[in-house]
Amino acid sequence: MRLFHVSEECDISIFKPRIPTRKDMNQEKGLVWAINEKCLPNFLTPRNCPRVTYHCNETTTEEDKRHFLSSSSASHVVAIEHKWFEIMRGTKLYLYEFDTSDFYLNDRSAGYYVSEKCQIPVNTIIINDLFGELMRRKVEVRLIDNLWDLCEKIQKTSFDWSMCRMGFAEQKHG
Repeated sequence: MRLFHVSEECDISIFKPRIPTRKDMNQEKGLVWAINEKCLPNFLTPRNCPRVTYHCNETTTEEDKRHFLSSSSASHVVAIEHKWFEIMRGTKLYLYEFDTSDFYLNDRSAGYYVSEKCQIPVNTIIINDLFGELMRRKVEVRLIDNLWDLCEKIQKTSFDWSMCRMGFAEQKHG
């Protein structure tokens, strides 16, 4: 297993545990967050880019696959709003890879792992072409005008899913 932290910052030499901003988590325990390689495509976008992501798991139904994937070869989708296309084309990302020994699983579906200890990256990978990297990983990229309908529908499916930075998404159409 490989674990990464994705950032637009190019010079992070140490990751120190931070108190989670999510109120459903322990506010007294700092954490370093990482993502597994399977779910890494969910983060190959600009940091504040709202997105709906989903991918197949062992229990994904054939009906869901037919309804929400464009082809039988697709198994992972990253959907972003149209207005983020040019921003994404101009964004460079840095993948900081970690030694996995201090990490434990936080959320299987989203691929989140956490560590309570400071982490020094063992490798840094530069991604200059986010769309190219997603395509190389065989991820279907969707550009849509509004994420909210897809967001609501995917949560009722058998896919593993993650909704990121939805506070930056266009408002629902009335």
